[in-house]
Amino acid sequence: MTWDVIVIGGGPAGLMASVAAAEQGVRVLLLDKGDKLGRKLAISGGGRCNVTNNKEIGEIIRHIPGNGRFLHSPFATFNNRDIIRFFEDLGVKLKEEDHGRMFPVSDSAQSVVEALLRRIRELGVKIRVHTPVSELLFAPDRVTGLRLQSGETLRTSNLVVAVGGKSVPHTGSTGDGYPWAKAAGHHITELFPTEVPLTSDEPFIRERTWQGLSLRGVRLSVFNPKGKKLTEHTGDLLFTHFGLSGPIVLRCSQFVVKTLQQFAVDHVRLELDWFPGEQGEKLRTRIREEWKNHPKKSVKTILKPHLPDRTIPLLLHRSGLDPEVTWNHVSKTGWEKLFQLLKAFPLQVNGTLPMEKAFVTGGGVHLKEIHPKTMESKLKQGLYFAGEILDIHGYTGGYNITAAFSTGFTAGKHAALQSLERVR
Repeated sequence: MTWDVIVIGGGPAGLMASVAAAEQGVRVLLLDKGDKLGRKLAISGGGRCNVTNNKEIGEIIRHIPGNGRFLHSPFATFNNRDIIRFFEDLGVKLKEEDHGRMFPVSDSAQSVVEALLRRIRELGVKIRVHTPVSELLFAPDRVTGLRLQSGETLRTSNLVVAVGGKSVPHTGSTGDGYPWAKAAGHHITELFPTEVPLTSDEPFIRERTWQGLSLRGVRLSVFNPKGKKLTEHTGDLLFTHFGLSGPIVLRCSQFVVKTLQQFAVDHVRLELDWFPGEQGEKLRTRIREEWKNHPKKSVKTILKPHLPDRTIPLLLHRSGLDPEVTWNHVSKTGWEKLFQLLKAFPLQVNGTLPMEKAFVTGGGVHLKEIHPKTMESKLKQGLYFAGEILDIHGYTGGYNITAAFSTGFTAGKHAALQSLERVR
């Protein structure tokens, strides 16, 4: 049997591609090598599934620093507002949380997965799980089908590859699609982990001085070896036994990776601002006046209302201040150094956790070889790519899944339309 459209991959992009293709009335086959569909979707958002983000399109793209501008065309077909309508039409009520993140009211990712699968079955999509693909089949300039690892050959003129990247491999994203893309003549940009915790060999990290310490509302900045600030993010941060984690660390990670590669250095300098909402002079004046009003109190006592207890000894040590020093005996040099550290505490990081610990894969199929309006390969007619296999990566917060749903829908729809065009 020849299928009008075959979709490989049962993640967000593949599921949405199957829906979009089947809605055009064509015969669609969905293949997945695992035992069930939607595994990555089911664990996303901490098991609640952050289905998209409600920001304006320009803001969505700004939060996808890895080639987000490419998404202008797919978003013209299916954007974040379309995603919201899509799920609500399926009976999945959504709610907006901080920073525009959209979650199901049920707080259950499974409700999102089940709604998608229900729609796929309503549309008559044929599903085959436990069906790993061995290779894609081509005539000189077009797709002709694929061969399964079992040896079975499946025929189609329209094939959507949506098998993910290499992050979160226990969900099935093990990089299967990259060799297939290369076999079709595509280039794969260098792969790297992103949205991933950072590692550090700072002595206080190795000694676990601040392990488990969580900071809220701080700012983290990344600098290249020339002193240029590459990015900064404000939010929550966690010190771990290996380095740094938390939302703002994940957002900084891709800039750390690229700096390590670009400059061939062993370490990258970060700076931590403990009080991002307050200018340095204002902060200095506020604490100075408080201390002057209680001149017999020690500096460590004055700092306690403002900083976590565990941070004070190291900050004072680096400032050269005795924890017991009082206002009348504090040195001007130590006092100034302390406030430098409160606004720009230096942190050296030396890398990230490995790819399998990352939330997102950086790099992928080169976008110059993809038609942005259709997601079709420029090298092989009828070959489409969608989701994380592409060289597109964004921050956590609903941005990557938005890209996956958008490119998946666009690929599935145009694969089906091309199939119908051939029939005519």
